[in-house]
Amino acid sequence: MTHFKNPPSLPEVHRSIVIPNSKSFWRKMLAYAGPGYLVSVGYIDPGNWATDIAGGSKFGYALLTVILLSNLMAILLQSLCVRLGVATGRDLAQACRDYFNARVSFCLWVMCEIAIAACDLAELLGSAIALQLLFGIPLVWGVCITALDVLVLLFLQHKGFRYTEALVIILVTTVGICFIAEILFSRPDIEGIMFGYLPKQEILQNPEMLYIAIGILGATVMPHNLYLHSSIVQTRDWQPSTEKRWEAIKFGTIDSTFALSLALFINSAILIVSAATFHFSGNYNVAEIQDAYKLLSSFLGVSAASTIFGIALLASGQSSTLTATLAGQIVMEGFLQFRLPSWLRRLLTRLLAIVPALITIIIFGEHSTSKLIVLSQVILSLQLPFAVIPLVMFTSNRCLMGEFVNPLWLKFLAWAVAIVIVGLNVWLLLQSILS
Repeated sequence: MTHFKNPPSLPEVHRSIVIPNSKSFWRKMLAYAGPGYLVSVGYIDPGNWATDIAGGSKFGYALLTVILLSNLMAILLQSLCVRLGVATGRDLAQACRDYFNARVSFCLWVMCEIAIAACDLAELLGSAIALQLLFGIPLVWGVCITALDVLVLLFLQHKGFRYTEALVIILVTTVGICFIAEILFSRPDIEGIMFGYLPKQEILQNPEMLYIAIGILGATVMPHNLYLHSSIVQTRDWQPSTEKRWEAIKFGTIDSTFALSLALFINSAILIVSAATFHFSGNYNVAEIQDAYKLLSSFLGVSAASTIFGIALLASGQSSTLTATLAGQIVMEGFLQFRLPSWLRRLLTRLLAIVPALITIIIFGEHSTSKLIVLSQVILSLQLPFAVIPLVMFTSNRCLMGEFVNPLWLKFLAWAVAIVIVGLNVWLLLQSILS
């Protein structure tokens, strides 16, 4: 098994969380729990909301099966991130730097930085839209206000990584609670929901349904999540023995699987609420977040429904921007071994998202935000193959992974998932260019 000599990313929190020397499953599970929730926010960020809302309003519960399939793919890829981080002691960015030549590594770094800025842009706009809907704050000011969360992250990381994890868990839980309330308000058809999770030939036969389905699948895996997860699993201070590494892989995988199951519930809930509220009342063309917010209360007859929706959107956007900023630091340190003060690195990451958002809003008006979010998703699609393929390559390489290498069945499954996700993203990209 190959071990690299690079210094760790996020050195201020590397191996900072003690793993108890106990036989208790739950004590160890509690110690390992956390990184999965930071990763899960990438699957419930504002960039995903539009496809879920559109899918629910247009086709009812039919596309729930696509959300389930997307989540299963995400669980597999994030488990590979745990395996890579624990087995090699390095994150995906560092592995790329050591495996590829300098020119390829530099190109991968540039593409990844663009992708993180694009991802941060969608999340920043999502938070700003939530502030506008809840408090009437103009989008320009909303973008500036949401940028201040970088100060919160600095403060929390100074206190310890557990505080950052706690804040993200609180925000994700807030989104979940909000959508439990929305589901209760909308009174969906339970039998219809269960049927919605079953595969349907109709999805492949209906071009419009297929397009939204591919949109949901294609936007599932965020490139920065793969870099992020392979780094933050190393905040746990496991012993370097083979037995303890297998234990770290097991608990890290359980953590991410459980957290992504919560993301599955939230994405399902967005589509279910949209279907129950709009589709079955004859409103098939609700696709914008702003439209869904404005219509929820009047359609459900519950005055608080729109406010709860807005709170969930704000919590989703804020949790996502925190993790995107962390990923920016990991990518720069991993690819370039170039260390800036953490406050400066996060400020630069945030400025890369703020500047295009402000310019677009000021020049083209607030109605342009939805197009900007769509553009950010297209940019993410461009980067995705360059994160997924190296991850599967590295974890399938026995020289690199040693006894922790993917078994044959996992290699086959991982390459199949990579091919599907990359193919769908390329298809979506071509559709965006041609349309």
